[in-house]
Amino acid sequence: MPQVTTAMDRQSPEAPGGAIMGTAGARGSNQSGMRAHNERLVLSLLRQHGALAKTDIARITGLSAQTVSVIVRALEQDGLLARGEPVRGKIGQPSVPMSLAADGAFFLGLKLGRRSADLSLVDFTGKVRATRRRVYRYPTPDQVLAFAAEAVPALCATLPETLRDRVAGMGVAMPFQLWSWVQFIGAPQAAMDAWRSTDIAAELAAVTGLSVTVQNDATAACGAELVFGTGEKPNDFLYFYFGYFIGGGLVINGQLFTGRSGNAAGVGPMLVPGRDGRMRRLLTIASLSSLAAAMDAAGEDSSHLWENPAPWHVSPTILDDWMTEAAEGLAAAIISASALLELGAVLIDGWMPAEIRAEITRRTHASLHRMDLQGIDPPQIREGTIGPEARALGAAAIPLAQRYLLEQGAVLTEG
Repeated sequence: MPQVTTAMDRQSPEAPGGAIMGTAGARGSNQSGMRAHNERLVLSLLRQHGALAKTDIARITGLSAQTVSVIVRALEQDGLLARGEPVRGKIGQPSVPMSLAADGAFFLGLKLGRRSADLSLVDFTGKVRATRRRVYRYPTPDQVLAFAAEAVPALCATLPETLRDRVAGMGVAMPFQLWSWVQFIGAPQAAMDAWRSTDIAAELAAVTGLSVTVQNDATAACGAELVFGTGEKPNDFLYFYFGYFIGGGLVINGQLFTGRSGNAAGVGPMLVPGRDGRMRRLLTIASLSSLAAAMDAAGEDSSHLWENPAPWHVSPTILDDWMTEAAEGLAAAIISASALLELGAVLIDGWMPAEIRAEITRRTHASLHRMDLQGIDPPQIREGTIGPEARALGAAAIPLAQRYLLEQGAVLTEG
């Protein structure tokens, strides 16, 4: 599939993928050889702050007015920036706010889960244009490749023909070592062992003709919060995502900390006390799989949990018990994390209705503050802002950052 080429691509190699890094106080350079760097800087700035006039861009970045004009003109010609309506002041020429052009580029984000796969087409502003979904009993490489071969052309066909060559890459958000958890998902070991020898990035690239990058699913969800999330975010926060298993992400100094193997902040295996006082893995009490197991044991159909994130049809008693135990488990995990890291906040999100997310967040805060906090500076407990689409959106953010941002999740401040 053809991909859009811009002046930025012609002048600079791709930025490193995977890690999300903050650039507090990032500055531009007026040297001509830094044009690609400065283009990424301007795009990162507009993503962070929204529409800005060229004078504001120059003031924040430290670039000269002439340099900013050249950069903005080039990005506008490449279709990556759009002009707003002129704003007239009392004196001087009216200022023209520049913003990211929604149709400037498109990205595919594949969320590969233990019960379902979602493939989303995301535009340059982070809006999901269309999604295709596949529900299965358990994932195999062949199923995923067949789904991609069918869904990618269908999603690209939703774009006008003139925009289809602007699809600029695919990111994949998936659990690592899928073969290690067969006892929890009831899958045949032999079928899941196929993942050991499959280079899914290379296979998907061959099927789609796109560049493909793979990231841990909860890490990608955290990346979506960092890049596309709304509201103020501290430089250091822990992120929980409720999926089939609970997963997590960690941001330190504005940077997504992925660890040596890309699986850092995999909070599921953390040991927390259960109601019987025995230590248990967090994933056994604070995952959608544990809610589904309780529903199945009570004779309730849990299959709809994997089909749509809302609404849930769960008896109040089962839901209340699950939320309480999940919140207590999260609070214990937060205590452990806070003993090692000075966290500004904890964000909670997941594949769930918004009202359930809000209630779990409230209960987690209450449970945390019932604990012995001596020697602990408790972080703020907040809801995430992306919701069920976080993993697919985070997957799409990977090629977006690689191709067009100075650094993914850049935090640009006035110096």
